[in-house]
Amino acid sequence: MTPSITPAVLPSEAARWQDYLSLLKPRVMSLVVFTAVTGLICAGGAINPLLGAVAILCIAVGAGGSAALNMAYDGDIDALMRRTRRRAVPAGRVQAADALALGVALSLFSVGIMGLAINWLSAALLAFTIAFYAVVYTLWLKRRTPQNIVIGGLAGALPPVVGWAAASGHAPANAWLLVAIIFFWTPPHFWALSLYTKTDYAEAGVPMMPVVKGAASTRLQILAYSLLLAPLGVAPAFTGLGGPVYLAVSAIGGLGMVFLAIRLAFSHAGEPAPPLPAGRKEGLYDVRAAARPARDLFAFSLLYLFALFSALLIERLPVMAALGLRP
Repeated sequence: MTPSITPAVLPSEAARWQDYLSLLKPRVMSLVVFTAVTGLICAGGAINPLLGAVAILCIAVGAGGSAALNMAYDGDIDALMRRTRRRAVPAGRVQAADALALGVALSLFSVGIMGLAINWLSAALLAFTIAFYAVVYTLWLKRRTPQNIVIGGLAGALPPVVGWAAASGHAPANAWLLVAIIFFWTPPHFWALSLYTKTDYAEAGVPMMPVVKGAASTRLQILAYSLLLAPLGVAPAFTGLGGPVYLAVSAIGGLGMVFLAIRLAFSHAGEPAPPLPAGRKEGLYDVRAAARPARDLFAFSLLYLFALFSALLIERLPVMAALGLRP
């Protein structure tokens, strides 16, 4: 069902192609593609390069389709948040029905091509990923529970196993280990962001953890997840998936995550901030001094995940094999 949306800005011109591209959330898609490529390479199968490219394209298109479905439904709450109100749907440049049609078309296309050109296991996993994000997270969880990011994070965690299945036709334990790492990474990453964008979520009525349980509880939960994530991130070095390079990167990165989470736990990030001096306006991406530990953890978490998956890819370069540094 298409939601009723009151545009934040009346449309002044026809939508540009860039508006439709923005519905696919290209920056989020880039992370999806990167983790999917890692899964495909780590599978170790001799997949045809052309078919490998088709598989990754299908995953990218599927991710874009699910993002468009999300944008179509969330236009009403996006219009209420400073961070999202300039998006194409809430700003009125693209109609929600058009975003919905684009999302459905891209989703069906990506799953169909994946099944016909690659294999039906990877197509089924891709279909489940799209449905979980668009239906379970967007339609059900996001507006109903502060656990929205925890449960819904499964959708963003699945691309490595989709890529692995595309390359090998199987989904072994190591593939699901990569999924688990992203799954446990998601809450500290997004809750850190929500600590310094708490007002936006509160005004839009989205029950993010800091809005429902308070900043102090959220900071402690970020620490708990970081303490779970750090050893989980190292685990691939002991399952045959990662080698010595991965072990070093994951150990150092895990310590960094825990350090920043402890620092955040003892901070006042997310607490009400004193008013700004008269005449001064707060910019969209300004971060008050008290909230900087949350901003720092959010930024480092991106670097941490990128470093983990990069290490897995680097260890599979031929030169690493010559040096005996491959897993």
